[in-house]
Amino acid sequence: MSDVPECGRVFFSHVRRSLEQEDEIELTSVGVDIGSSTSHLVFSKLLMERLDNRYIVSERTVLHESAVLLTPYAADQSIDAQALKVFIDAQYARAGLQPDDIDSGALILTGVAVRRNNSRAIADLFASQAGKFVSVSAGDALETTLAAFGSGAAARSIRETARVMNIDIGGGTTKIAVCEGGELVDLTAIDIGARLLALDDASRLVRMEEAGRYFLQQAGLDVAMGQPLTDADLQVVTDLMASKILEACGQGVMSTDTAKLLRLPELKHRGLPDVLTFSGGVSEYIYGREVQAYGDLGPHLAKAVLAKAQAWGAKIVQPEQGIRATVIGASQYTVQISGSTIYVEPSGQLPVRNVPVIAPVLDLQAEALDVQAIAQAIRDALIRIDMHQGEQAVGLCYQWQGSATFARLDAFCRALGLGLQAITEQGHALLLVGDADCGGLIGIHCHEELHMTCPVISIDGIHLKALDFIDVGAMLETSGAVPVVIKSLVFPATAALGQVHKV
Repeated sequence: MSDVPECGRVFFSHVRRSLEQEDEIELTSVGVDIGSSTSHLVFSKLLMERLDNRYIVSERTVLHESAVLLTPYAADQSIDAQALKVFIDAQYARAGLQPDDIDSGALILTGVAVRRNNSRAIADLFASQAGKFVSVSAGDALETTLAAFGSGAAARSIRETARVMNIDIGGGTTKIAVCEGGELVDLTAIDIGARLLALDDASRLVRMEEAGRYFLQQAGLDVAMGQPLTDADLQVVTDLMASKILEACGQGVMSTDTAKLLRLPELKHRGLPDVLTFSGGVSEYIYGREVQAYGDLGPHLAKAVLAKAQAWGAKIVQPEQGIRATVIGASQYTVQISGSTIYVEPSGQLPVRNVPVIAPVLDLQAEALDVQAIAQAIRDALIRIDMHQGEQAVGLCYQWQGSATFARLDAFCRALGLGLQAITEQGHALLLVGDADCGGLIGIHCHEELHMTCPVISIDGIHLKALDFIDVGAMLETSGAVPVVIKSLVFPATAALGQVHKV
């Protein structure tokens, strides 16, 4: 970026510029969503303004939205990474950008795309930008969460004081999220999607997932690869699928067969929501925004699901985003400075980059803290972002309440050890981020009193939320503080849907 003022604004030009001397920063970002059915990109310009010790997004301008690509597959049924590269390179060119022009970004792999044996090859398309990107191979829980927020269901639940259910029907899976008061309160996912069966222009079967084979068998259809499926066949199959989606949503009693298709535990509270919205590729047919078929079950599945949802008595409204609900518009940067009341041991643990954050609701008001309840809330938060196996580091955001007595600190730290055990047992650091000035005390207690053998990074004075990712920089020699860069998942605000681009 240039030192030359533009419209009275001065932007960063190199790393030696002091954050304290800058009021505004301009960043170019890209969001990439590669799913089992479709793939697309969004390029944005972010204007960051300094607020106290933080930089927040004050303005976001969409530079270019790509067409929606039908995710290409090779002959061996793996995703064709080379065809994807051609598409992605073309979108950079249409946006008038080079990879070196990107300051931040987010890559997400969803649905069946995550399970393809070449998902690593797909991520490697962006290897040259790895330091700038937040990369997420979204499991079912995280993808459901992204759809809930990206579709606008969470925001609608506040605006209308309603229990809002969003059903995101993609190519490989269907994600069901229930939102109340702006929060995701319940979720599940089921092995049903529009591209479990793929057809050519003559309606001959050309690709089949295991769940697609299951539904053909349930429909009593013995169709081999290369054989045609009639409209009547497709209607029978998608009627079965739609029935099971609505069962998973809470309509009637869930059958044993439906329960076997669930990819997450069933909804805790079954029943009709106040408002029902649809997102994902199939939603384009439900709301009449798309009529053309693209060699899958999309049109038939949309018709069947809509009919059964209406019969359920649901109030169906349009979401803020449909097919683009889970695409990440940008990875926005928010820069904060953590104070001197921090603890890092060993000191060589810093810097760390692109660490996902959980922000469980913890009851820290009581004089006697409930160790087991706090630990379970942490474990539940890890499950929601598919990080409960401990495969990578995770940051825990907490809001300290009440006094910092030895007994309360001890209970809290023991709960941290239990809740994050899957993370620390894999050798990852205990990364704690608080908003109050007790980070140092908590870090010391974990290391010195509880004798935790894992590295401990405990910082404070930072405001985070779930779905954030953070970088923690090396300690500043002059102050003992550390810079913290927060990368928040931001969903596109535009309602443009683009056109499907077929390879």
